[in-house]
Amino acid sequence: MKKIITLVFFLACYAILPSQVAIAAEGAKIGYVDLQKVLNLSKAGKAAKDQLAEKVKRYQDEINKKQEDLKKLKDSLEKQNGVLSDKSRSDKEKDYQQGLKELQRLTKDAQDELQAKDEELTRRILGDIEKVVQDFGKKNDFTMIFIRNESMLFAADKADLTEAVLKIFDSAKK
Repeated sequence: MKKIITLVFFLACYAILPSQVAIAAEGAKIGYVDLQKVLNLSKAGKAAKDQLAEKVKRYQDEINKKQEDLKKLKDSLEKQNGVLSDKSRSDKEKDYQQGLKELQRLTKDAQDELQAKDEELTRRILGDIEKVVQDFGKKNDFTMIFIRNESMLFAADKADLTEAVLKIFDSAKK
């Protein structure tokens, strides 16, 4: 008997709940923002990309120079292979191996630093965007503003606040 009463209670709640949610959502003002789009198209996002691209170029130039030096050392070693004494050949091979290790270390350090810088810049910009979205939501009386992502099955275009947030964000960053 107790199980039947519990079952009836849950069925009644299940029948009433959707209508209550619909009533509550009727007055709600809901929107979404595509953060990736704001990051990519905003002035701050473009400046961050340019800053990272500049660092990438500097590291790439340094890596290319190191690779060229190693190639010259290897070519020299191969050309002089028959002429060099065992000691000289051994010393040059050690120099080559040491240079190779330095190149690998430089490459890894560059990747780590670039990734950390990218995360730092992105985190800072996202924090600023979040403040803009919160202010926008409060000023325009929104109930909720979501982040546009792949888990959203449907979102009407009229709920897309990305362009408005982008304009406000760019004007705030001047």
